[in-house]
Amino acid sequence: MDSEFAPLTLRALRRVLRATEIGSRQLAAATGLTPSQLLVLREIAAREAATPSAIANALQFSQATITTIVDRLQELGFVHRQRSDRDKRQFILTVESAGQMALAGAPDPVQTTFTARFVRLPQWEQAMILAAVERLAMLMDAQHIDAAPLLDSGLIDRSEPA
Repeated sequence: MDSEFAPLTLRALRRVLRATEIGSRQLAAATGLTPSQLLVLREIAAREAATPSAIANALQFSQATITTIVDRLQELGFVHRQRSDRDKRQFILTVESAGQMALAGAPDPVQTTFTARFVRLPQWEQAMILAAVERLAMLMDAQHIDAAPLLDSGLIDRSEPA
């Protein structure tokens, strides 16, 4: 017996995927960045002396992912990486003026809008949405896929926008 809700649920899920794609395209057109690159750039800009491990912890990205993203941001001239004076094993990341300009021209990523609205929901509704989305992931055999808290399609550490 088919459910009348299955097509409606798939349609809603498709709208979420399309909103993610549209947001990524708008970001790429404005800055040439992927959503994950923008998040890393914003996190570096928010700190005086950012280290890759602090950025990885703050964004819940792996250290390897941060390294790949920072490499790309440095290639673009958005980020400067230099060895720490106190600990030569550690790097300090700072945003260059080109990075500041990219940040100023960047539209808000989809997850920023989502988060701002989501946190205003009552806690019971937040829990209900989380449970439903977790269940969706299970129905799609996606519960074991590692994913950062980021609305983006494609590899998180890709160098070019999709």
